[in-house]
Amino acid sequence: MCRKVGIWMYQNGGGDKIEEKLVKKLKERDIDSITGINLRYAFVKDGHIIHNDTKVDELDLFFSYNAGEQTQYQVFLYEALNRVIPTINSFEAFELTEDKFQTAYLLNKHNIPTPEFFLCHRDDSKQLENIIKEWQKMVYKPTDGWGGVGLTKIESEETLNMLMPFLNHADLRFFYVEKFVKYDNTDFRVDIVDGEFVGCYGRKAGDKDWRTNITSGGSVFLREPNDEVVNLAKKAAKVCGADIAGVDIIYDLEREEYVVLEVNGIPAFATPEQEKMGLDFNDKKIDLIVDLIDRKTKENRV
Repeated sequence: MCRKVGIWMYQNGGGDKIEEKLVKKLKERDIDSITGINLRYAFVKDGHIIHNDTKVDELDLFFSYNAGEQTQYQVFLYEALNRVIPTINSFEAFELTEDKFQTAYLLNKHNIPTPEFFLCHRDDSKQLENIIKEWQKMVYKPTDGWGGVGLTKIESEETLNMLMPFLNHADLRFFYVEKFVKYDNTDFRVDIVDGEFVGCYGRKAGDKDWRTNITSGGSVFLREPNDEVVNLAKKAAKVCGADIAGVDIIYDLEREEYVVLEVNGIPAFATPEQEKMGLDFNDKKIDLIVDLIDRKTKENRV
């Protein structure tokens, strides 16, 4: 019997073409694909998660690859689906990598260097004042943001005092901050699939910003990683249990070591424009994902 997988793939930035290649390669292995399974439009009836007449929970695997468009309803169904069929990434890995604090905490517990971080209850502002005195500079981070949205550099007690009313108005349950890392305004984005190194590129912050994220004005450039960076990325992905991961790494000039900033569970493929400039890892990434889906769907049939 032919295996069947459900796919929800982002369509912008060349994602539609990536999906076409993925579906074709899966078909060559006798795996049918049902694309466009956006759980936002699914419903649950009589023990089945249904999307456009497809009982998603009876598929052999669900591959979710669309960053920034996950509603609470979708995440709720993603978790339920993960309990009955394989998902990529697993819901546990997806949930973990969506939370910056939980990721940093787990990485630290496994001796993977990260920026120093601090978490406190919203009513414990005195602790934040003590931290800014100790660190001098820190970065406020929403634990569930992406693309650099919401990152705020705090460079003094005065800046913190100005920011506190806004944070209190946002009705946050807690504050998560990281010590500002002195670095060269560039990072490594290292893609890992199924424990294998896929590719790497660099990002550079814009002239008027310190963030390297593309959505914050950063730019992509060709960059070869060294063995230390690749091994660090592999270890971070493994610790997070992520089948697919994009690991952001910078070099801390004061500590003189590489540190992991984030582990992204849905790292984008190279766009057509980036491919033209020399980022050529898309085909390798597709092949590794196909291998991963092939193996997991076979295991699910046993």
